[in-house]
Amino acid sequence: MQQQATINDLVVRFANVNGTGSASANNMFAMSIFRMGVPMTAKNIFPSNIQGLPTWYEVRVSEKGYLGRREGVDIMLCVNPQSMKQDVVSVKPGGYFLYDNTKNLHKDFIREDVNYIGIPMIGICMRLYSDARQRQLFKNMIYVGALAALLDIELEVVKGIIADEFKKKPKLIEPNVQAMMAGVTYIKENYEHPLGLRVERRDLVGDAIVIDGNTACGIGAVYAGATVAGWYPITPSTSLVEAFAKYSNRLRVDPETGLKKVAIVQAEDELAAFGMVLGANWNGARAFTATSGPGLSLMNEFLGLAYFAEIPAVLVDVQRGGPSTGMPTRTQQSDLLLAAYASHGDTKHVLLIPSNPSECFDFMADAFDLAERLQTPIIVMTDLDLGMNEHLSAPLKWDDARRYDRGKVYTAEDLDALSAMGNQFGRYLDVDGDGIPYRTLPATHPTKGSFFTRGTSHDEYARYTEDGVKNAQVLDRLSKKWDTAKEILPLPEFYQAQNESNIGMIFFGTTTYAALEALDLLKQEEGITLDAMRATAFPFHASVEAFIEAHDQVFVIEQNRDAQFRTLLINELEINPKKLIKVLNYDGMPITADAIRNGIAKHLEAIKL
Repeated sequence: MQQQATINDLVVRFANVNGTGSASANNMFAMSIFRMGVPMTAKNIFPSNIQGLPTWYEVRVSEKGYLGRREGVDIMLCVNPQSMKQDVVSVKPGGYFLYDNTKNLHKDFIREDVNYIGIPMIGICMRLYSDARQRQLFKNMIYVGALAALLDIELEVVKGIIADEFKKKPKLIEPNVQAMMAGVTYIKENYEHPLGLRVERRDLVGDAIVIDGNTACGIGAVYAGATVAGWYPITPSTSLVEAFAKYSNRLRVDPETGLKKVAIVQAEDELAAFGMVLGANWNGARAFTATSGPGLSLMNEFLGLAYFAEIPAVLVDVQRGGPSTGMPTRTQQSDLLLAAYASHGDTKHVLLIPSNPSECFDFMADAFDLAERLQTPIIVMTDLDLGMNEHLSAPLKWDDARRYDRGKVYTAEDLDALSAMGNQFGRYLDVDGDGIPYRTLPATHPTKGSFFTRGTSHDEYARYTEDGVKNAQVLDRLSKKWDTAKEILPLPEFYQAQNESNIGMIFFGTTTYAALEALDLLKQEEGITLDAMRATAFPFHASVEAFIEAHDQVFVIEQNRDAQFRTLLINELEINPKKLIKVLNYDGMPITADAIRNGIAKHLEAIKL
């Protein structure tokens, strides 16, 4: 039978039952590969219930550094009968199916083009352990050991991972090593090893770290000077505020009193949470919230208030599958239009779109500066894949010389000087011609600089008005501020020094991983060269429109049904819709390079015909 044979280029998927303790074992397997210096990425595919339903954990190993999701599974480790039928189908021809052969495998799960490796995991556990819970947990370590033997993973590395995992519970180190070695021994005594598919030590990860986007965002908020988080828990954003709390407990504590210099408030709902954020920012704090699509829907009213009253705020939307409650534990990029135009009336919101954990950290810090500089909400758009899955990332770096940009804020001295010149403070006056007015913070001056913060129509001095001309003037100034934002947001990234093709590709966020691999596949296997651009922010910089105008056709890669990013391009830049070709994925799983390659190649072939 055909057998897969590659080095440092494979996909291993674990099929487990949610709540059986498999997550830590699977993670130890992935980290063992990382510590051998080989690039890898892991994706946790789990249900939205607490326990009992199928869960998968997929590890992609790629010496070339391709870390997007890939079609097909090379090695399936299945210990869940409930999902076994579909798990067998997902194995590539010539691949391997590892299972617990304490009981015979049903004939419906047999494929002639798949190699089967049976390991009596339950039988080994019954022999080694008397406690029922130990038998369940250590079964996971048995298959980690079996995989280590089959893939030639260095055992000392695995032992080191186990020691690190249980350093706070040292009594658990020895039994976990014992279980792992039981799996190694069984493979060595019963199968040829290692397989043609295997892992070899390299030095390809450098100083990279493994971290999830939510944690990176949480740390970014701490370094950005955030002292207030108003939130309501919702998957998949909850761990972001938990990370903020964790690192605030280390870094936001008064060394003299021991008191925490941070307020984290769980509100009764998402609308109240964002209201707390607005109040804190209005008072001069740096405050934020984190949510997902359903929460963003509820926050629309206060987003409109923040836009029109011009109150700084930072919001992280960790997007998940929709609509409505949707798929809470699956990924999509389907909140783009909701976020960009949240609330009624002519509102527009600034979006930052990171593609990796390092950018989550950087963009989170930038968001607070931009919110205060532009006096408007900044929405950081991540998704479940980036937020909850661990990724290989550049280290998080902070410049200690960096100073926070508080924007245009009058001090008491500024107000006195303004008055001395015979000028009146106007909260919504465009003094500098960039659409951004000056603001004051409460209690800045005993008699000057106060204003009425309102969501109703107002003039330049924050006075209520029903004069349509004056209201239109405020809206026009907000449009001018929107144009100013285009020049100060993170710039798009281009992947060629100069354009080499009349066909382009635009992608953003987590589609980046698969899109970059697809570019190579198209060039190497299809002979198709494309120019590429990664968008990082909305509103769009002029270079985005220039890139589109320079190409006859531009493929737009996104993970939603309605091509929402393409819609933003058409709506904001007045691009001919026929020029923008959509390549979509919205099944809740991260898009693959094969899907992008096939979609583009198929379209170009149809044009030839």
